[in-house]
Amino acid sequence: MEAVVSTQSTWKQWYQRRVHGKQWYQRRVHGSSGINAEYMGDKPNVSKNDLASKIGGMYDVKDAKTVFLFGFRTQFGGGSSRGFCLIYDTLEYAKKFEPQYRLVRAGLAEKPSGSCKQRKELKNRKLKKRGKEKTKLG
Repeated sequence: MEAVVSTQSTWKQWYQRRVHGKQWYQRRVHGSSGINAEYMGDKPNVSKNDLASKIGGMYDVKDAKTVFLFGFRTQFGGGSSRGFCLIYDTLEYAKKFEPQYRLVRAGLAEKPSGSCKQRKELKNRKLKKRGKEKTKLG
């Protein structure tokens, strides 16, 4: 499969000391319309994996798993997207500060087993028990 070339620009870039990482807004131009139509291809959007590897190369990231992209919205009519990017200093900081659902999407955490209702019922059963009986429930 051919990789779609896209131009990227960043704005409002800052370093977050509390989460030990860089943050910024990301804009990418893609698609077959606009200025770069001759080499863009016919894909409506660029995958986050391709974009993360490209950003990792631009900012000299040691581990590509520390790059998190989210919140991308495609402009009406196509051609460009805007979103948010986070690059953590280490993988430990990423696991500490990223929400669980984003870690699951990135393959850094396991999805909880069982349905939502089963987990909720187990939690409520545990609330009614104390001590050893609580640990026997699971």
